[in-house]
Amino acid sequence: MDDDYVIESFRRTQDQSPDFVVFTGDWISYRDERQLDQLRRVLAHIPHGRLGTVGILGNHDYGPRWRMLEVADEVSHIAEQAGVVMLRNSTATISGLKFIGLDDFWSPRFDPAPVLAQHTAESLRAAKAEPTIVLCHNPDAADEPVWGGYEGWILAGHTHGGQCKPPFLPPPELPVRNRRYTAGEFGLAGNRRMYISRGVGHLLRVRFNARPEIPIFTLRSEA
Repeated sequence: MDDDYVIESFRRTQDQSPDFVVFTGDWISYRDERQLDQLRRVLAHIPHGRLGTVGILGNHDYGPRWRMLEVADEVSHIAEQAGVVMLRNSTATISGLKFIGLDDFWSPRFDPAPVLAQHTAESLRAAKAEPTIVLCHNPDAADEPVWGGYEGWILAGHTHGGQCKPPFLPPPELPVRNRRYTAGEFGLAGNRRMYISRGVGHLLRVRFNARPEIPIFTLRSEA
């Protein structure tokens, strides 16, 4: 991808004066050390939320075959140096909003059950769940039997919206098991909802009927 395009996307995001900025993974597509140097340069322009900036890893952050743990650790470290709270099967509460970040579904470190169970237990003790958002790169994770009593929103990415989508037909190439998970909003079991962003990245330099996207959400109190 062209660095200037990513940096311009960052600038346009910052211009929205967001309270929170979240990244749902695939910071790089790793081939060698040059991508790590490139990431450092680009993240010098990263947008930050007024209250917080949170991120998770995607499958490409684990290198070829999604198994290079040392690459994932370095990507996470670089993002943290740029001011991102990186969540890897862990939580962070910022200004009253709780984020649960899952490690990538295809990675060796996908283990969401303990952190989701802890969230459920804490919610039961408090008699009312904290406002919570889950960040999950691959939407297929939403179908795994790990969610316990979690109710609320899941923000995902990974699909690029199929990248090339014929009108009125599903995308011919989609990197998910559940073929309905293309892009946009989905109702799930257990009073959960998921939004899959098309993102701004790509593997092939082509998009058709799947425009790049940086979603903006407005959070409102239920009171």
